[in-house]
Amino acid sequence: MRLKHFTLGFGLPAFKALADENRLRMLFLIWKQGPMCTTDLELILDFTQTKTNRHLSYLKNAGLLTPKRTDQYIFFSLTEEYSELLNQILHYLEKDTQLLADQETFKVLFSNRELALNKIGKHYYNLTTKTEK
Repeated sequence: MRLKHFTLGFGLPAFKALADENRLRMLFLIWKQGPMCTTDLELILDFTQTKTNRHLSYLKNAGLLTPKRTDQYIFFSLTEEYSELLNQILHYLEKDTQLLADQETFKVLFSNRELALNKIGKHYYNLTTKTEK
């Protein structure tokens, strides 16, 4: 479902959620890599579990993320309703040094098989609705 009419009431929670650097870092990783679980975000961003869960809850409550349980992991992906808006916003941030560093950390942890994406198998990762950017 795509947004046809963007109202202040609909957009305000999203813009409040986007006003935090940590939440933007999470969204950017999910946007670039596809669905990510809490434990992977903790490792990549070097956050505590509490901090990660708090920010993921905020993003979920704002309607930007959708959770999906797989085994003991909960994977978060971007919602379709906000995908067009998030694509435009996050595209402008692609050259940010912090976000590029997060991407490199993801690549290293993924290649070292330390992420939950590897622990449950690439089967789930290939079945997700990841789109190439």
